[in-house]
Amino acid sequence: MTTSHSSTAGASGAPAVELRSLVKTFPPRRGSHDSEVRAVDGVDLRIEPGEVVAFLGPNGAGKTTTLDMVLGLTDPTSGSAEVFGRRPRQAVVTGSVSAVLQTGGLLRDLTVRETVRMIASTYAVSSPVDEVIDRAGLRSLADRRVSKCSGGEQQRLRFALALLPDPRLLVLDEPTAGMDVSARRDFWDTMHADASAGRTVVFATHYLEEADAFADRIVLIAGGRIVADGTTAEIRAQASGRTVSATLPPGSVAESVARLRVVDGVRDVEERGSRVVVTAADSDAVARLLLLDLGGTDLEIVTAGLEQAFMTLTGDSRDAGVVLAHDEELAR
Repeated sequence: MTTSHSSTAGASGAPAVELRSLVKTFPPRRGSHDSEVRAVDGVDLRIEPGEVVAFLGPNGAGKTTTLDMVLGLTDPTSGSAEVFGRRPRQAVVTGSVSAVLQTGGLLRDLTVRETVRMIASTYAVSSPVDEVIDRAGLRSLADRRVSKCSGGEQQRLRFALALLPDPRLLVLDEPTAGMDVSARRDFWDTMHADASAGRTVVFATHYLEEADAFADRIVLIAGGRIVADGTTAEIRAQASGRTVSATLPPGSVAESVARLRVVDGVRDVEERGSRVVVTAADSDAVARLLLLDLGGTDLEIVTAGLEQAFMTLTGDSRDAGVVLAHDEELAR
C-alpha cells in the first residue's frame, strides 16, 4: 500500500491548513431588505500535518463554506487561507489536496473500475487503480455499474477517486449524509484504515458520534465562528460544568428554583415535577445547597457529555437532537 503522500509540498514545516481572520459574506437575496449574510465570521485556525480534525456544527453553521475556501472553490471576502504554505488552488493542482464532497458527478454507465481508471489517466502520476479500489473497500464492486451502486457505495467510489493523487490532505464535506447506519459504519471503517497511515484528514459533520469516534480534534462551529476547539474532553470542559439533580420536598420546588438561579456559576435550572436539574460550573456548591439548605434527596452529579457541550456551546438543541437520534442508531 502506498504510504508516502504527494511529494509536492509547500513551505518546509508549514501547517497543513492555516486560516487567518477568514471571512465570507454573501449578498442578500434579490428584493430582500436584509443585510449581507456573514457565513464565516473571522475564523482563525491552524491544523498540523497528520491531524484528523472534525468540523462539527449544526446545519448552516459555516462548515461547508469554510471547507470551500480551504479547497479554493470560493475566495474569502477577507482574511486568508493557506494549505501547506500555498494558496488553496495551487495545493489542489499539485495533488497535495483531494476532496470527497456531498455530491459530485459520476458517469452512471461506467463500472467502478472503469471510473477509477478514467480519472487516474488524468493525473501525471497516480496511485495504482487496483490499490485505491482495495483501500476504498470496493473490490467486490469493481465490475458493478455506477448506476447500480447505492448512495454509500458511490460515496466510497468518490473516496477512491480522491486517493488517486495520494494527497497529503483529504477534505470530506458531510461524507455520510444520506447514508443508512450500515453504510456509514462501512465508510468510516474504510476511512480509519487509510488515515492510520498518517494522512491529514479534515471532515465536516453534524453527527456527534462521527466526530467523537474518528477525530483527534473537534472544531465546534456555530454562526460562522469557532466556539470551541480541542479533544472531546477539552470540548466538554469548555462547556463548563456538570449537571446536578435532586428530588425536593413537596411544595418547595418553586422557591428552591428561585434560590438556585441566583447561585454563582449556575447556567440553567430545569424543573421536572418534584425534581430539579441544575447545570453549573461549581457542582459541589450546588450539591451542598440542595442537600443542606433545600432538603434535597436522591442527589446525582453527571459530567457533561459531548452532546450537552454541543447544545451548550452552539445554543442549538434542535439540531443537536437530530444528531443524537442518528448516533443512537449507529451505536446499536
